[in-house]
Amino acid sequence: MSIRSRNRKRSLLFVATLATLVLAACSSGDGGSGASASTAADACTPADTPVITLAAYSNPYDAYGKLTSSSGSFSLDWKDAHDQSLIFQMSFGGSSTQAENIVNGFPADVYASSTATDVELVQDAGLITHDWKSDPDGSIVATSVVGFMVRPGNPKNIHTWSDLTQPGLQILTPDPAQSGGARWNIVAAYGAAMRGQVDGYAKDSSTDAEKLLEGIFSNVTVLDKSANDSFKNFESGNGDVAITYENQALAGIAGGSEDEFVIPPSTVLIQTPTVVVDKNAEAHCNTDVVDAFVKYLHSPDAQEIFQTVGYQRPIDIADAKKGDGDQYPAIGDLFTTDDLGGWDTLVGDKVFGPDGVFTQAQAAVS
Repeated sequence: MSIRSRNRKRSLLFVATLATLVLAACSSGDGGSGASASTAADACTPADTPVITLAAYSNPYDAYGKLTSSSGSFSLDWKDAHDQSLIFQMSFGGSSTQAENIVNGFPADVYASSTATDVELVQDAGLITHDWKSDPDGSIVATSVVGFMVRPGNPKNIHTWSDLTQPGLQILTPDPAQSGGARWNIVAAYGAAMRGQVDGYAKDSSTDAEKLLEGIFSNVTVLDKSANDSFKNFESGNGDVAITYENQALAGIAGGSEDEFVIPPSTVLIQTPTVVVDKNAEAHCNTDVVDAFVKYLHSPDAQEIFQTVGYQRPIDIADAKKGDGDQYPAIGDLFTTDDLGGWDTLVGDKVFGPDGVFTQAQAAVS
């Protein structure tokens, strides 16, 4: 069995175990640990102490820890208004893995995804029934950018995407089959090339974009299952550079890492949606509190937590681009997936489809 297969088996086993525990809590009749389903097929009994189950991609662990704290403003405000304490149960992992877990039965009331396409997987399974793209900010709760974590002093002189193709370089990036972060990394390189922002690669040339991705992925030594695992692998001493989220890098530096973060002149704005999983929330009789929590994530209070605890950028694209002049530097060419035709086009045709540039590049280096 391959390393990837073993990791996936362990991940699914963990989620299945956690799902069993959560379902047991939600079906208990003591009124203190979860929503109790009624014997009627279309009715249920709300819990005295609501349980909210959150499934999230790997990076925003610290931010959601603060946002869901019993001493946080949301929990305190809800208790004041409804005389109810809240219980949050959370699972973190690769974005696509989390989407698959929800589709396969993990009872998440809230899904914090890395990409819109992973949300659509859950929607296509019939579990998200509302128009989440019409929710506030298009359901985007935070942003970041793709860049490079390098060793102290940047000994490999890595500043832009073409520097990642130098012979002998060892690169870490997560597995795009499991991680939304991996797909953001690929889209960032592809977009920079297509926009004519990478020296030696022609603007609007799919051939050159494929060439760039082939050069980068010929140097990739490890494909971890999540962005968080990839970053931890790099921080443990493996590789010369990790392609990663800015917020992940800044959290690592704040935690004592001596490695450095480099933002290329052209990169993508990572826009991460968080949505209510309607069918699960309805089954758990906690739709009111779940809706309120997701709306809270767009509030000034929650946004401050995303930016100060989670090291993420503002939702507004212009604000994200200009940064703050200090911790978040301005970026010369910051683009979005919409500038490249949107996620549906990127996944279905241009980049990740059967004839997409990444698919062809990956085949060339396999």
